[in-house]
Amino acid sequence: MSLFDWFANRQKSASGSQQQQEREIADGLWTKCEVCGAIAYTKDLKANQMVCLECDHHKRVGCEERIRQLIDVNTWMPLDEHLRPTDPLKFRDRKQYSDRIRETQEKTGLVDAVATGTGQIEGEPIALGVMDFRFMGGSMGSVVGEKLTRLIEHGTKAGFPVVILCASGGARMQEGMLSLMQMAKISGALERHQASKLLYIPVLTHPTTGGVIASFAMLGDIILAEPKATIGFAGRRVIEQTLREKLPDDFQTSEYLLQHGFVDAIVPRPQLKKTLAQLIRLHQHPFSIPAVVPEAIAQGIGIV
Repeated sequence: MSLFDWFANRQKSASGSQQQQEREIADGLWTKCEVCGAIAYTKDLKANQMVCLECDHHKRVGCEERIRQLIDVNTWMPLDEHLRPTDPLKFRDRKQYSDRIRETQEKTGLVDAVATGTGQIEGEPIALGVMDFRFMGGSMGSVVGEKLTRLIEHGTKAGFPVVILCASGGARMQEGMLSLMQMAKISGALERHQASKLLYIPVLTHPTTGGVIASFAMLGDIILAEPKATIGFAGRRVIEQTLREKLPDDFQTSEYLLQHGFVDAIVPRPQLKKTLAQLIRLHQHPFSIPAVVPEAIAQGIGIV
């Protein structure tokens, strides 16, 4: 074999290997981290709950994956799957709102931006809502508000703690005031839930903004957040232009909110299920006061 033939065969082999590698990446066998650029075997990444093995970047995941990560096998029971969004205002910007809804449903396989249901976390029953940013930026429309309200009311009636994983750009502008009304409706359902001495835990993921952060996302008994999530009401540039000053680099991050007391704990995704189960168990059997308590003891623990 001549040197030319050897080089041609080597080049052909290298080209074939490259094509095979490209096919494997295209088939989803490998995933590249958008932060550090590390390439990980997708199966290993899923085993780590879609958290980068090199830099701990929490990749955005859909509601189906979230439910799989949190809920015990064969315990998930979805609620209100029949509720579907409509176009009450006949809203149109670049395209008709009804057309955009249909296209997004076909693209994502979702009916709207939240999945709700009941299940168990390490054997503890809960009512769970999971927002999905893939559906129009997780925006809160009438269906999202109605499903979350019904979820909370179901949890109140059943005596279940409520957990909502928040991921949203805020209220859905295409539904106008009907969207903004959901803030008060969900908040009212939460007030009744908490008046029944039942636990509510919101989990703030990237991003949680707008009308969601201005209502149910910040009404929890215990507020958890994922690392480095963007959390805030208005956009950073809007605030800087209004205040006419430069904001800190970590402004509107989970870590910044924890430092300033708006978040109770930052929980990495692989630890979230265990943490939620522990919190639910801690609040499942509240301290009971005996029927007859000496007055001095009662005063000491704040009964009288």
